[in-house]
Amino acid sequence: MNKTKKMMSGVAAALFAVSVTGCSESSARPAKPSDKGCDDWEFDKDTGTYYCDDSSSGHHGAYYYGGRYYNSKSALKKSSGFASYQKSYKSGIGSSSKGGSFGG
Repeated sequence: MNKTKKMMSGVAAALFAVSVTGCSESSARPAKPSDKGCDDWEFDKDTGTYYCDDSSSGHHGAYYYGGRYYNSKSALKKSSGFASYQKSYKSGIGSSSKGGSFGG
């Protein structure tokens, strides 16, 4: 009976570790911009970028990508290089939880 308890506790610990690391989206996020033009950055899950939520900033509502501000989400999506970035960003979110031996 003692071996069974040890085995079950090991299995439970392994499942817990997998569930904690498999559900983390924050590792897929880029670092917050360090640009001084905005003091309040919010992450936009759709684009994988940050936008300025600082109402006292001249950049309020603008998206930040590649060292530049974009006045709208559509302007950001039209920028060069963004399409390939977003494709890699979208493929990275939750990709560790697809498939596996526990369904999915």
